[in-house]
Amino acid sequence: MITIADYVALFLAQNNIKHVFGMTGGASLHLIHAIRKRADIEMVFTHHEQSAAMCADAYSRVSKNLGAAIATSGPGATNLITGICCSFFDSVPTIYITGQVSTFRSNEGTGVRQIGFQETNIVEICRPITKYVVKLTDANLIRHELEKCRYIALMDRPGPVLIDIPDNLQRVEIDPMNLKSFEIPDSNTPPIINTHKVGLFKLIKEITRSKRPVVIVGWGARLSHAEEVLAEFLSELNFPILPTWAAVDLFDPNDERVVGTFGTHGTRAGNYTVQNADFILVLGSRLDTHATGSPPQTFARDALKFVVDIDPHEINKFEKIGIRVEEAFCLDIRKFIELFLNILDKNDLPNIDLWRATIKSWKDKYPPGIESKEHLSVNPYDFMKSLSEHAESGDQIVSDTGCALAWAMQSFKFKDGQRFFHAFNNTPMGYALPAAIACAFVHPDKKIICIVGDGSIQLNIQELATIAHHKLNIKIFVINNFGYSMIKQTQDQWLNSEYVGSSITGGLSMPNFPRVAEAYGINSFQIETQSSISEVLTNVFNLSGPVLCDVHIPDDFRVAPQVKYGFPIEDGEPFLRRDEFLCNMIVEPLSVSLTRGKN
Repeated sequence: MITIADYVALFLAQNNIKHVFGMTGGASLHLIHAIRKRADIEMVFTHHEQSAAMCADAYSRVSKNLGAAIATSGPGATNLITGICCSFFDSVPTIYITGQVSTFRSNEGTGVRQIGFQETNIVEICRPITKYVVKLTDANLIRHELEKCRYIALMDRPGPVLIDIPDNLQRVEIDPMNLKSFEIPDSNTPPIINTHKVGLFKLIKEITRSKRPVVIVGWGARLSHAEEVLAEFLSELNFPILPTWAAVDLFDPNDERVVGTFGTHGTRAGNYTVQNADFILVLGSRLDTHATGSPPQTFARDALKFVVDIDPHEINKFEKIGIRVEEAFCLDIRKFIELFLNILDKNDLPNIDLWRATIKSWKDKYPPGIESKEHLSVNPYDFMKSLSEHAESGDQIVSDTGCALAWAMQSFKFKDGQRFFHAFNNTPMGYALPAAIACAFVHPDKKIICIVGDGSIQLNIQELATIAHHKLNIKIFVINNFGYSMIKQTQDQWLNSEYVGSSITGGLSMPNFPRVAEAYGINSFQIETQSSISEVLTNVFNLSGPVLCDVHIPDDFRVAPQVKYGFPIEDGEPFLRRDEFLCNMIVEPLSVSLTRGKN
Protein backbone atom coordinates (compact mmCIF):
# COMPACT_ATOMS: atom_id res chain seq x y z
CA MET A 1 0.00 0.00 0.00
CA ILE A 2 1.24 3.50 -0.90
CA THR A 3 -0.26 6.96 -0.64
CA ILE A 4 -1.71 8.90 -3.56
CA ALA A 5 1.21 11.30 -3.24
CA ASP A 6 3.68 8.43 -3.54
CA TYR A 7 1.79 7.10 -6.57
CA VAL A 8 1.99 10.49 -8.29
CA ALA A 9 5.75 10.53 -7.73
CA LEU A 10 6.00 6.95 -9.05
CA PHE A 11 4.00 7.87 -12.16
CA LEU A 12 6.28 10.81 -12.94
CA ALA A 13 9.37 8.64 -12.53
CA GLN A 14 7.93 5.90 -14.74
CA ASN A 15 7.44 8.51 -17.46
CA ASN A 16 11.13 9.41 -17.37
CA ILE A 17 10.58 12.85 -15.87
CA LYS A 18 13.87 13.53 -14.10
CA HIS A 19 13.07 16.98 -12.67
CA VAL A 20 9.89 18.49 -11.25
CA PHE A 21 9.67 22.23 -10.60
CA GLY A 22 7.70 23.84 -7.84
CA MET A 23 7.38 25.97 -4.74
CA THR A 24 6.29 24.65 -1.37
CA GLY A 25 2.81 25.33 0.01
CA GLY A 26 0.47 23.81 2.54
CA ALA A 27 -1.83 21.97 0.12
CA SER A 28 1.02 20.49 -1.93
CA LEU A 29 3.46 19.43 0.80
CA HIS A 30 2.64 15.71 0.65
CA LEU A 31 3.16 15.65 -3.11
CA ILE A 32 6.47 17.51 -2.83
CA HIS A 33 7.76 15.29 0.01
CA ALA A 34 6.83 12.17 -1.97
CA ILE A 35 8.88 13.36 -4.92
CA ARG A 36 11.77 14.60 -2.81
CA LYS A 37 12.33 11.20 -1.17
CA ARG A 38 12.76 9.44 -4.54
CA ALA A 39 16.29 8.97 -5.86
CA ASP A 40 15.22 9.01 -9.53
CA ILE A 41 13.59 12.48 -9.55
CA GLU A 42 14.99 15.83 -8.42
CA MET A 43 12.59 18.38 -6.99
CA VAL A 44 13.81 21.80 -8.12
CA PHE A 45 12.51 24.64 -5.96
CA THR A 46 11.92 28.02 -7.58
CA HIS A 47 11.00 31.25 -5.80
CA HIS A 48 7.75 31.82 -7.73
CA GLU A 49 5.15 29.40 -9.08
CA GLN A 50 5.16 31.30 -12.38
CA SER A 51 8.83 30.38 -12.74
CA ALA A 52 8.05 26.75 -11.93
CA ALA A 53 5.40 26.65 -14.66
CA MET A 54 7.75 28.24 -17.18
CA CYS A 55 10.49 25.81 -16.17
CA ALA A 56 8.13 22.90 -16.84
CA ASP A 57 7.21 24.36 -20.23
CA ALA A 58 10.85 24.81 -21.26
CA TYR A 59 11.81 21.41 -19.82
CA SER A 60 9.36 19.76 -22.20
CA ARG A 61 10.68 21.73 -25.19
CA VAL A 62 14.28 20.86 -24.41
CA SER A 63 13.88 17.23 -23.33
CA LYS A 64 11.10 16.31 -25.80
CA ASN A 65 9.32 14.74 -22.83
CA LEU A 66 6.61 15.87 -20.45
CA GLY A 67 7.54 18.79 -18.24
CA ALA A 68 6.02 18.88 -14.76
CA ALA A 69 5.36 21.54 -12.11
CA ILE A 70 3.61 21.48 -8.73
CA ALA A 71 1.92 24.30 -6.83
CA THR A 72 -0.27 24.68 -3.80
CA SER A 73 -3.89 25.83 -3.84
CA GLY A 74 -5.15 29.38 -4.31
CA PRO A 75 -2.40 31.86 -5.24
CA GLY A 76 0.08 29.06 -5.85
CA ALA A 77 -2.19 27.53 -8.46
CA THR A 78 -3.17 30.82 -10.08
CA ASN A 79 0.50 31.82 -10.32
CA LEU A 80 0.97 28.91 -12.74
CA ILE A 81 -1.37 30.41 -15.31
CA THR A 82 1.11 32.41 -17.44
CA GLY A 83 3.34 29.35 -17.80
CA ILE A 84 0.35 27.16 -18.63
CA CYS A 85 -0.58 29.62 -21.38
CA CYS A 86 2.94 29.30 -22.81
CA SER A 87 2.40 25.55 -23.13
CA PHE A 88 -1.13 25.87 -24.48
CA PHE A 89 -0.43 28.38 -27.23
CA ASP A 90 2.80 26.67 -28.32
CA SER A 91 1.39 23.12 -28.11
CA VAL A 92 3.89 21.96 -25.48
CA PRO A 93 3.00 18.77 -23.54
CA THR A 94 3.21 19.56 -19.83
CA ILE A 95 1.53 18.25 -16.68
CA TYR A 96 0.65 20.68 -13.91
CA ILE A 97 -0.28 19.29 -10.50
CA THR A 98 -1.97 21.44 -7.89
CA GLY A 99 -2.80 20.74 -4.29
CA GLN A 100 -6.33 21.62 -3.23
CA VAL A 101 -8.06 22.08 0.12
CA SER A 102 -9.37 18.88 1.68
CA THR A 103 -12.70 17.64 0.34
CA PHE A 104 -14.41 18.21 3.69
CA ARG A 105 -13.44 21.91 3.46
CA SER A 106 -14.70 22.34 -0.11
CA ASN A 107 -17.23 25.03 -1.00
CA GLU A 108 -18.88 22.80 -3.62
CA GLY A 109 -22.66 22.96 -3.45
CA THR A 110 -22.73 25.75 -0.86
CA GLY A 111 -22.86 28.83 -3.06
CA VAL A 112 -20.19 30.57 -0.98
CA ARG A 113 -16.95 31.80 -2.47
CA GLN A 114 -14.55 29.95 -0.19
CA ILE A 115 -14.55 27.65 2.82
CA GLY A 116 -11.09 26.10 2.97
CA PHE A 117 -8.04 28.31 3.44
CA GLN A 118 -6.78 29.46 -0.02
CA GLU A 119 -9.53 27.47 -1.74
CA THR A 120 -9.77 28.40 -5.43
CA ASN A 121 -11.52 26.57 -8.27
CA ILE A 122 -8.41 26.22 -10.42
CA VAL A 123 -10.10 23.60 -12.62
CA GLU A 124 -12.63 26.04 -14.08
CA ILE A 125 -10.08 28.86 -14.26
CA CYS A 126 -7.71 26.72 -16.34
CA ARG A 127 -10.24 24.94 -18.51
CA PRO A 128 -9.84 27.35 -21.49
CA ILE A 129 -6.02 27.10 -21.43
CA THR A 130 -5.54 23.35 -21.04
CA LYS A 131 -6.31 20.31 -23.15
CA TYR A 132 -7.65 18.51 -20.09
CA VAL A 133 -8.19 19.58 -16.48
CA VAL A 134 -9.68 17.54 -13.64
CA LYS A 135 -10.12 17.57 -9.88
CA LEU A 136 -9.52 14.18 -8.30
CA THR A 137 -12.60 13.16 -6.28
CA ASP A 138 -11.99 9.41 -5.91
CA ALA A 139 -8.60 8.09 -4.76
CA ASN A 140 -9.08 4.91 -6.79
CA LEU A 141 -9.17 6.95 -10.03
CA ILE A 142 -5.65 8.37 -9.66
CA ARG A 143 -4.06 5.98 -12.16
CA HIS A 144 -6.88 6.49 -14.65
CA GLU A 145 -6.66 10.28 -14.44
CA LEU A 146 -2.87 10.47 -14.60
CA GLU A 147 -2.74 8.15 -17.63
CA LYS A 148 -5.53 10.14 -19.27
CA CYS A 149 -3.59 13.35 -18.62
CA ARG A 150 -0.47 11.88 -20.23
CA TYR A 151 -2.37 10.59 -23.27
CA ILE A 152 -4.20 13.84 -23.93
CA ALA A 153 -1.10 16.00 -23.38
CA LEU A 154 0.80 14.05 -26.06
CA MET A 155 -1.90 13.12 -28.59
CA ASP A 156 -2.60 15.05 -31.84
CA ARG A 157 -1.74 18.71 -31.19
CA PRO A 158 0.07 18.49 -27.81
CA GLY A 159 -0.56 20.79 -24.87
CA PRO A 160 -0.81 21.21 -21.10
CA VAL A 161 -2.99 19.25 -18.69
CA LEU A 162 -3.73 19.90 -15.02
CA ILE A 163 -4.81 17.60 -12.20
CA ASP A 164 -6.02 19.13 -8.92
CA ILE A 165 -5.61 16.82 -5.89
CA PRO A 166 -7.23 17.64 -2.52
CA ASP A 167 -4.92 17.52 0.46
CA ASN A 168 -6.72 14.70 2.29
CA LEU A 169 -6.74 12.49 -0.84
CA GLN A 170 -2.98 12.90 -1.19
CA ARG A 171 -2.63 10.95 2.08
CA VAL A 172 -5.06 8.15 1.22
CA GLU A 173 -3.39 4.73 0.94
CA ILE A 174 -4.10 2.67 -2.18
CA ASP A 175 -3.03 -0.62 -3.70
CA PRO A 176 -1.36 0.37 -7.00
CA MET A 177 -2.00 -3.10 -8.41
CA ASN A 178 -5.78 -2.68 -8.15
CA LEU A 179 -6.17 0.72 -9.75
CA LYS A 180 -8.33 1.33 -12.81
CA SER A 181 -6.27 2.15 -15.90
CA PHE A 182 -7.11 4.49 -18.78
CA GLU A 183 -8.06 2.83 -22.06
CA ILE A 184 -6.90 4.58 -25.20
CA PRO A 185 -9.90 5.28 -27.48
CA ASP A 186 -10.16 3.37 -30.76
CA SER A 187 -9.41 5.32 -33.93
CA ASN A 188 -11.72 4.83 -36.92
CA THR A 189 -10.09 7.30 -39.29
CA PRO A 190 -9.78 6.20 -42.95
CA PRO A 191 -6.36 5.56 -44.52
CA ILE A 192 -4.43 8.83 -44.83
CA ILE A 193 -3.52 8.39 -48.48
CA ASN A 194 -7.19 8.04 -49.47
CA THR A 195 -8.11 11.20 -47.58
CA HIS A 196 -5.42 13.39 -49.11
CA LYS A 197 -4.71 11.82 -52.51
CA VAL A 198 -6.54 14.46 -54.59
CA GLY A 199 -5.00 17.31 -52.64
CA LEU A 200 -1.50 15.92 -53.00
CA PHE A 201 -1.76 15.70 -56.76
CA LYS A 202 -3.18 19.23 -56.89
CA LEU A 203 -0.18 20.38 -54.82
CA ILE A 204 2.27 18.69 -57.20
CA LYS A 205 0.54 20.28 -60.19
CA GLU A 206 0.83 23.79 -58.76
CA ILE A 207 4.45 23.24 -57.76
CA THR A 208 5.35 22.43 -61.36
CA ARG A 209 3.63 25.63 -62.55
CA SER A 210 5.15 27.95 -59.94
CA LYS A 211 7.79 30.57 -60.79
CA ARG A 212 8.35 32.10 -57.35
CA PRO A 213 7.81 29.32 -54.77
CA VAL A 214 8.77 29.34 -51.09
CA VAL A 215 8.42 26.97 -48.15
CA ILE A 216 7.51 28.31 -44.71
CA VAL A 217 8.67 26.08 -41.84
CA GLY A 218 7.20 26.52 -38.37
CA TRP A 219 7.18 25.07 -34.87
CA GLY A 220 5.11 22.08 -36.01
CA ALA A 221 8.25 20.60 -37.57
CA ARG A 222 9.76 20.40 -34.09
CA LEU A 223 6.58 19.17 -32.43
CA SER A 224 6.28 16.28 -34.87
CA HIS A 225 9.98 15.38 -34.45
CA ALA A 226 10.28 15.58 -38.22
CA GLU A 227 13.72 17.21 -38.40
CA GLU A 228 15.42 14.44 -40.41
CA VAL A 229 12.64 13.82 -42.95
CA LEU A 230 12.17 17.57 -43.27
CA ALA A 231 15.82 17.98 -44.26
CA GLU A 232 15.39 15.30 -46.93
CA PHE A 233 12.16 16.89 -48.16
CA LEU A 234 13.66 20.38 -48.44
CA SER A 235 16.70 18.97 -50.21
CA GLU A 236 14.52 17.27 -52.80
CA LEU A 237 12.37 20.34 -53.33
CA ASN A 238 15.27 22.86 -53.22
CA PHE A 239 12.98 25.86 -52.80
CA PRO A 240 13.73 29.05 -50.84
CA ILE A 241 13.04 28.57 -47.11
CA LEU A 242 11.41 31.04 -44.73
CA PRO A 243 11.62 29.88 -41.09
CA THR A 244 9.37 31.27 -38.39
CA TRP A 245 11.08 32.33 -35.18
CA ALA A 246 10.31 28.89 -33.73
CA ALA A 247 12.23 27.17 -36.54
CA VAL A 248 15.27 29.43 -37.05
CA ASP A 249 17.61 26.97 -35.32
CA LEU A 250 16.69 24.20 -37.77
CA PHE A 251 18.80 25.73 -40.54
CA ASP A 252 22.33 26.81 -41.27
CA PRO A 253 22.05 30.58 -41.87
CA ASN A 254 24.76 30.26 -44.54
CA ASP A 255 22.55 27.88 -46.53
CA GLU A 256 21.65 29.82 -49.69
CA ARG A 257 18.10 28.45 -49.59
CA VAL A 258 17.42 30.12 -46.22
CA VAL A 259 16.15 33.65 -46.81
CA GLY A 260 15.60 34.83 -43.23
CA THR A 261 12.73 35.55 -40.88
CA PHE A 262 9.57 37.30 -42.03
CA GLY A 263 6.59 39.09 -40.53
CA THR A 264 6.03 42.31 -38.62
CA HIS A 265 9.53 42.08 -37.09
CA GLY A 266 11.17 40.08 -39.85
CA THR A 267 13.93 40.91 -42.31
CA ARG A 268 13.47 42.97 -45.47
CA ALA A 269 14.62 40.05 -47.62
CA GLY A 270 12.26 37.63 -45.92
CA ASN A 271 9.29 39.94 -46.29
CA TYR A 272 9.95 40.80 -49.94
CA THR A 273 10.29 37.08 -50.66
CA VAL A 274 7.05 35.95 -49.07
CA GLN A 275 5.05 38.91 -50.34
CA ASN A 276 6.22 38.45 -53.95
CA ALA A 277 5.82 34.67 -54.00
CA ASP A 278 3.34 32.98 -56.32
CA PHE A 279 3.32 29.64 -54.42
CA ILE A 280 3.69 28.96 -50.67
CA LEU A 281 3.81 25.65 -48.86
CA VAL A 282 3.31 26.16 -45.12
CA LEU A 283 4.64 23.38 -42.90
CA GLY A 284 3.53 23.60 -39.29
CA SER A 285 2.93 27.32 -38.90
CA ARG A 286 -0.46 28.73 -37.96
CA LEU A 287 0.40 32.06 -39.66
CA ASP A 288 -0.57 34.34 -36.81
CA THR A 289 -0.78 38.10 -37.26
CA HIS A 290 2.86 38.44 -36.21
CA ALA A 291 3.67 36.53 -39.41
CA THR A 292 1.02 37.93 -41.72
CA GLY A 293 0.72 41.51 -40.55
CA SER A 294 -2.65 43.24 -40.29
CA PRO A 295 -5.02 42.97 -41.95
CA PRO A 296 -4.16 39.32 -42.77
CA GLN A 297 -5.62 39.65 -46.28
CA THR A 298 -2.51 41.59 -47.29
CA PHE A 299 -0.29 38.56 -46.65
CA ALA A 300 1.21 36.91 -49.77
CA ARG A 301 -1.89 38.08 -51.62
CA ASP A 302 -0.90 36.75 -55.06
CA ALA A 303 0.39 33.36 -53.87
CA LEU A 304 -1.37 30.00 -53.99
CA LYS A 305 -1.16 28.72 -50.42
CA PHE A 306 -1.01 25.09 -49.33
CA VAL A 307 -1.04 24.48 -45.57
CA VAL A 308 -0.07 21.48 -43.46
CA ASP A 309 -1.32 21.64 -39.86
CA ILE A 310 -2.43 18.99 -37.38
CA ASP A 311 -5.21 21.17 -35.93
CA PRO A 312 -8.37 21.47 -38.08
CA HIS A 313 -9.41 24.61 -36.20
CA GLU A 314 -6.22 26.38 -37.29
CA ILE A 315 -6.97 25.41 -40.88
CA ASN A 316 -10.60 26.50 -40.71
CA LYS A 317 -9.73 29.94 -39.33
CA PHE A 318 -8.13 31.07 -42.59
CA GLU A 319 -11.44 31.68 -44.34
CA LYS A 320 -12.65 33.72 -41.36
CA ILE A 321 -9.60 36.01 -41.34
CA GLY A 322 -9.56 36.44 -45.12
CA ILE A 323 -6.61 34.26 -46.17
CA ARG A 324 -7.37 32.01 -49.14
CA VAL A 325 -5.89 28.50 -48.89
CA GLU A 326 -5.94 26.34 -52.01
CA GLU A 327 -5.58 23.07 -50.14
CA ALA A 328 -5.05 22.14 -46.49
CA PHE A 329 -3.68 18.90 -45.14
CA CYS A 330 -4.75 18.13 -41.58
CA LEU A 331 -1.70 16.01 -40.90
CA ASP A 332 1.38 15.59 -38.78
CA ILE A 333 4.35 17.06 -40.71
CA ARG A 334 6.20 13.74 -40.76
CA LYS A 335 3.23 11.90 -42.26
CA PHE A 336 2.71 14.60 -44.88
CA ILE A 337 6.33 14.47 -46.00
CA GLU A 338 6.28 10.69 -46.28
CA LEU A 339 3.21 10.86 -48.51
CA PHE A 340 4.62 13.70 -50.61
CA LEU A 341 7.99 12.09 -51.25
CA ASN A 342 6.28 8.93 -52.49
CA ILE A 343 4.66 10.80 -55.40
CA LEU A 344 7.23 13.53 -56.13
CA ASP A 345 9.04 13.33 -59.45
CA LYS A 346 12.03 15.70 -59.33
CA ASN A 347 11.85 16.09 -63.10
CA ASP A 348 8.61 18.03 -62.61
CA LEU A 349 10.20 20.72 -60.44
CA PRO A 350 10.36 24.19 -62.05
CA ASN A 351 13.48 26.13 -62.91
CA ILE A 352 13.58 29.04 -60.46
CA ASP A 353 17.11 30.37 -61.03
CA LEU A 354 15.81 33.89 -61.73
CA TRP A 355 13.76 33.83 -58.51
CA ARG A 356 16.80 32.69 -56.51
CA ALA A 357 18.88 35.50 -58.00
CA THR A 358 16.22 38.06 -57.08
CA ILE A 359 16.12 36.80 -53.48
CA LYS A 360 19.91 36.92 -53.26
CA SER A 361 19.86 40.54 -54.38
CA TRP A 362 17.48 41.40 -51.53
CA LYS A 363 19.64 39.54 -49.01
CA ASP A 364 22.75 41.35 -50.22
CA LYS A 365 21.08 44.76 -50.24
CA TYR A 366 19.27 44.53 -46.90
CA PRO A 367 21.37 42.63 -44.34
CA PRO A 368 20.05 42.88 -40.73
CA GLY A 369 21.11 46.06 -38.97
CA ILE A 370 21.98 48.06 -42.08
CA GLU A 371 19.12 50.50 -41.42
CA SER A 372 19.92 51.08 -37.75
CA LYS A 373 21.27 54.37 -36.44
CA GLU A 374 24.96 55.03 -36.03
CA HIS A 375 25.99 55.07 -32.38
CA LEU A 376 29.31 55.23 -30.56
CA SER A 377 27.79 52.98 -27.91
CA VAL A 378 26.55 49.43 -28.40
CA ASN A 379 24.59 48.60 -31.57
CA PRO A 380 22.32 45.63 -30.65
CA TYR A 381 22.57 44.17 -34.15
CA ASP A 382 26.35 44.12 -33.92
CA PHE A 383 26.13 42.70 -30.40
CA MET A 384 23.86 39.84 -31.53
CA LYS A 385 26.17 39.04 -34.44
CA SER A 386 29.19 39.02 -32.13
CA LEU A 387 27.33 36.92 -29.56
CA SER A 388 26.50 34.34 -32.23
CA GLU A 389 30.17 34.27 -33.31
CA HIS A 390 31.33 33.59 -29.74
CA ALA A 391 28.66 30.96 -29.09
CA GLU A 392 29.71 27.39 -29.76
CA SER A 393 28.05 24.40 -31.35
CA GLY A 394 25.81 22.70 -28.83
CA ASP A 395 25.03 25.85 -26.85
CA GLN A 396 21.39 26.30 -25.86
CA ILE A 397 20.03 29.81 -26.47
CA VAL A 398 16.98 31.16 -24.61
CA SER A 399 15.41 34.56 -25.18
CA ASP A 400 12.82 36.67 -23.46
CA THR A 401 10.46 38.93 -25.39
CA GLY A 402 10.68 42.53 -26.64
CA CYS A 403 13.34 44.21 -28.75
CA ALA A 404 16.01 41.81 -27.48
CA LEU A 405 14.11 38.95 -29.11
CA ALA A 406 13.49 40.83 -32.38
CA TRP A 407 17.14 41.88 -32.69
CA ALA A 408 18.24 38.29 -32.10
CA MET A 409 15.75 36.85 -34.59
CA GLN A 410 16.89 39.25 -37.29
CA SER A 411 20.64 38.87 -36.81
CA PHE A 412 21.75 35.93 -34.61
CA LYS A 413 23.33 33.20 -36.75
CA PHE A 414 22.75 29.74 -35.32
CA LYS A 415 25.45 27.10 -35.58
CA ASP A 416 24.91 23.39 -36.11
CA GLY A 417 23.85 21.71 -32.88
CA GLN A 418 22.54 24.86 -31.23
CA ARG A 419 18.92 25.12 -30.08
CA PHE A 420 16.78 28.20 -29.55
CA PHE A 421 13.91 28.40 -27.07
CA HIS A 422 11.22 30.99 -26.43
CA ALA A 423 7.50 31.03 -25.60
CA PHE A 424 6.69 32.14 -29.12
CA ASN A 425 2.95 32.80 -28.97
CA ASN A 426 2.29 33.82 -25.37
CA THR A 427 5.71 35.55 -25.36
CA PRO A 428 5.56 36.79 -21.75
CA MET A 429 8.09 39.00 -20.05
CA GLY A 430 9.96 36.95 -17.47
CA TYR A 431 10.22 33.67 -19.42
CA ALA A 432 13.95 33.55 -20.16
CA LEU A 433 15.42 32.99 -16.69
CA PRO A 434 13.12 30.04 -15.80
CA ALA A 435 13.56 28.57 -19.29
CA ALA A 436 17.34 28.81 -18.95
CA ILE A 437 17.11 26.99 -15.61
CA ALA A 438 15.18 24.15 -17.23
CA CYS A 439 17.73 23.97 -20.07
CA ALA A 440 20.55 23.72 -17.56
CA PHE A 441 18.94 20.79 -15.77
CA VAL A 442 18.27 18.89 -19.00
CA HIS A 443 21.78 19.63 -20.33
CA PRO A 444 24.13 20.13 -17.35
CA ASP A 445 27.11 19.64 -19.67
CA LYS A 446 26.13 22.48 -22.04
CA LYS A 447 26.44 26.25 -21.90
CA ILE A 448 23.12 28.10 -21.67
CA ILE A 449 22.92 31.58 -23.21
CA CYS A 450 20.07 33.66 -21.78
CA ILE A 451 19.08 36.84 -23.67
CA VAL A 452 16.76 39.01 -21.60
CA GLY A 453 15.68 42.65 -21.57
CA ASP A 454 16.13 44.93 -18.58
CA GLY A 455 12.37 45.02 -18.11
CA SER A 456 11.80 41.31 -18.62
CA ILE A 457 14.41 40.11 -16.15
CA GLN A 458 12.68 42.00 -13.35
CA LEU A 459 9.57 39.83 -13.56
CA ASN A 460 11.46 36.75 -12.34
CA ILE A 461 14.71 38.26 -11.10
CA GLN A 462 14.35 36.22 -7.89
CA GLU A 463 15.39 33.13 -9.87
CA LEU A 464 18.97 34.42 -9.85
CA ALA A 465 18.96 32.79 -6.41
CA THR A 466 17.96 29.44 -7.98
CA ILE A 467 20.68 29.77 -10.62
CA ALA A 468 23.32 30.65 -8.01
CA HIS A 469 22.22 27.89 -5.61
CA HIS A 470 22.61 25.18 -8.24
CA LYS A 471 25.70 26.82 -9.82
CA LEU A 472 24.10 26.52 -13.25
CA ASN A 473 26.25 27.29 -16.29
CA ILE A 474 24.01 30.10 -17.54
CA LYS A 475 25.38 33.21 -19.21
CA ILE A 476 22.80 35.96 -18.76
CA PHE A 477 22.93 38.91 -21.17
CA VAL A 478 20.73 41.77 -19.97
CA ILE A 479 19.90 43.93 -22.99
CA ASN A 480 19.66 47.13 -21.00
CA ASN A 481 18.13 50.09 -22.82
CA PHE A 482 16.74 51.63 -19.64
CA GLY A 483 13.10 51.02 -20.47
CA TYR A 484 10.71 49.13 -22.72
CA SER A 485 11.90 49.90 -26.25
CA MET A 486 9.28 47.75 -27.96
CA ILE A 487 6.59 49.77 -26.22
CA LYS A 488 8.43 52.99 -27.07
CA GLN A 489 8.40 52.00 -30.73
CA THR A 490 4.62 51.66 -30.58
CA GLN A 491 4.41 55.02 -28.79
CA ASP A 492 6.56 56.52 -31.55
CA GLN A 493 4.02 55.30 -34.10
CA TRP A 494 0.77 56.15 -32.36
CA LEU A 495 1.30 58.34 -29.28
CA ASN A 496 3.67 61.14 -30.34
CA SER A 497 6.66 59.52 -28.63
CA GLU A 498 5.25 60.09 -25.16
CA TYR A 499 7.02 57.32 -23.25
CA VAL A 500 4.55 56.88 -20.41
CA GLY A 501 5.29 53.75 -18.40
CA SER A 502 8.12 52.72 -20.75
CA SER A 503 11.02 54.97 -19.72
CA ILE A 504 12.79 56.33 -16.67
CA THR A 505 11.18 59.75 -17.20
CA GLY A 506 7.86 58.04 -17.86
CA GLY A 507 7.70 56.37 -14.46
CA LEU A 508 9.97 53.30 -14.66
CA SER A 509 12.94 52.56 -12.44
CA MET A 510 15.78 50.13 -13.10
CA PRO A 511 18.36 48.71 -10.69
CA ASN A 512 22.10 48.35 -11.09
CA PHE A 513 22.07 44.84 -12.53
CA PRO A 514 25.74 43.97 -11.85
CA ARG A 515 25.21 44.84 -8.18
CA VAL A 516 22.05 42.74 -8.09
CA ALA A 517 23.96 39.80 -9.58
CA GLU A 518 26.76 40.22 -7.07
CA ALA A 519 24.21 40.23 -4.23
CA TYR A 520 23.18 36.76 -5.39
CA GLY A 521 26.82 35.67 -5.64
CA ILE A 522 26.93 35.75 -9.45
CA ASN A 523 29.89 37.18 -11.37
CA SER A 524 29.07 40.20 -13.53
CA PHE A 525 30.40 42.22 -16.46
CA GLN A 526 29.29 45.33 -18.34
CA ILE A 527 29.42 46.25 -22.03
CA GLU A 528 29.05 49.98 -22.60
CA THR A 529 31.00 50.55 -25.84
CA GLN A 530 31.06 48.97 -29.26
CA SER A 531 34.80 48.34 -29.06
CA SER A 532 34.53 46.28 -25.87
CA ILE A 533 31.97 43.72 -27.09
CA SER A 534 34.33 40.98 -28.22
CA GLU A 535 36.70 41.24 -25.27
CA VAL A 536 33.95 41.13 -22.66
CA LEU A 537 32.18 38.23 -24.40
CA THR A 538 35.43 36.28 -24.31
CA ASN A 539 35.76 36.96 -20.58
CA VAL A 540 32.15 35.94 -19.92
CA PHE A 541 32.51 32.64 -21.74
CA ASN A 542 35.86 31.87 -20.12
CA LEU A 543 34.23 31.72 -16.68
CA SER A 544 32.46 28.59 -15.50
CA GLY A 545 29.11 28.76 -13.75
CA PRO A 546 26.57 31.59 -13.85
CA VAL A 547 27.57 35.02 -15.17
CA LEU A 548 25.50 38.17 -15.77
CA CYS A 549 26.56 40.66 -18.45
CA ASP A 550 24.87 44.07 -18.47
CA VAL A 551 24.77 45.28 -22.11
CA HIS A 552 24.00 49.00 -22.42
CA ILE A 553 21.95 49.84 -25.53
CA PRO A 554 20.97 53.43 -26.39
CA ASP A 555 17.41 54.09 -25.26
CA ASP A 556 16.41 55.39 -28.71
CA PHE A 557 17.50 52.27 -30.58
CA ARG A 558 14.58 50.54 -32.33
CA VAL A 559 13.87 47.39 -34.33
CA ALA A 560 14.41 48.05 -38.05
CA PRO A 561 12.53 47.10 -40.09
CA GLN A 562 9.30 46.93 -38.13
CA VAL A 563 5.86 46.99 -39.71
CA LYS A 564 3.28 49.47 -38.48
CA TYR A 565 -0.29 48.25 -38.09
CA GLY A 566 -2.24 48.70 -41.31
CA PHE A 567 0.74 48.31 -43.64
CA PRO A 568 1.58 45.09 -45.50
CA ILE A 569 4.71 43.39 -44.19
CA GLU A 570 6.78 44.28 -47.27
CA ASP A 571 6.55 47.94 -46.26
CA GLY A 572 8.24 48.22 -42.87
CA GLU A 573 9.59 51.27 -41.06
CA PRO A 574 11.81 53.08 -41.64
CA PHE A 575 10.04 53.46 -44.98
CA LEU A 576 12.19 53.11 -48.06
CA ARG A 577 12.00 55.71 -50.81
CA ARG A 578 9.00 54.88 -52.99
CA ASP A 579 11.08 54.37 -56.12
CA GLU A 580 13.29 51.86 -54.29
CA PHE A 581 10.27 50.17 -52.73
CA LEU A 582 8.51 49.82 -56.10
CA CYS A 583 11.62 48.29 -57.66
CA ASN A 584 11.42 45.51 -55.07
CA MET A 585 7.77 44.68 -55.77
CA ILE A 586 6.84 42.04 -58.32
CA VAL A 587 3.21 41.86 -57.21
CA GLU A 588 1.06 44.98 -57.33
CA PRO A 589 1.66 47.27 -54.30
CA LEU A 590 -1.28 48.21 -52.09
CA SER A 591 -2.59 51.76 -52.10
CA VAL A 592 -1.56 52.36 -48.48
CA SER A 593 2.06 51.85 -49.50
CA LEU A 594 1.75 54.18 -52.46
CA THR A 595 0.08 57.04 -50.62
CA ARG A 596 1.72 57.03 -47.17
CA GLY A 597 5.28 55.91 -47.71
CA LYS A 598 8.28 58.20 -47.97
CA ASN A 599 8.84 59.85 -51.37
